[in-house]
Amino acid sequence: MSFEENILKNNIILPEAKAPVGSYAATKIVGKLLFVSGQISIDENGELIKGKIGKELTTEDGYNAAKRCGLNIVSQVKNACYNDLSKIRSCVKLTGYVNSTNNFMEQPKVINGASDIIASIFGDAGIHTRAAVSTNSLPLGVSVEVDAIFELI
Repeated sequence: MSFEENILKNNIILPEAKAPVGSYAATKIVGKLLFVSGQISIDENGELIKGKIGKELTTEDGYNAAKRCGLNIVSQVKNACYNDLSKIRSCVKLTGYVNSTNNFMEQPKVINGASDIIASIFGDAGIHTRAAVSTNSLPLGVSVEVDAIFELI
């Protein structure tokens, strides 16, 4: 099954790939690697998902925010590949940043939201290495940010 078929089968709606709002590129290809800049947590209505996990938001809220980051990553990948996801060989790595309280320890469970959506779309090619990092704040007060590296064919 193709990656596009997985998107349809799982009733996934990809958000629009947003242009960067700062002095950086949304994606960059170096050799056969596609780097995707950090994608922040934005809901289906285009609203920022803000707050600290462990205070205003639960682990489940964080998981869903990370899932939205994962969807934004796939949108950026698709855009960088001129709408042709068959150019992707694999997801190499995700790095997830969780805006969390000092005593929160479930960052991996939060970033599973991004990992799970990548795996559901890319199957075995979506299995990746990962880091899940706690931070005391993120841009615009969002709860989660995730960046990615993909291998191209």
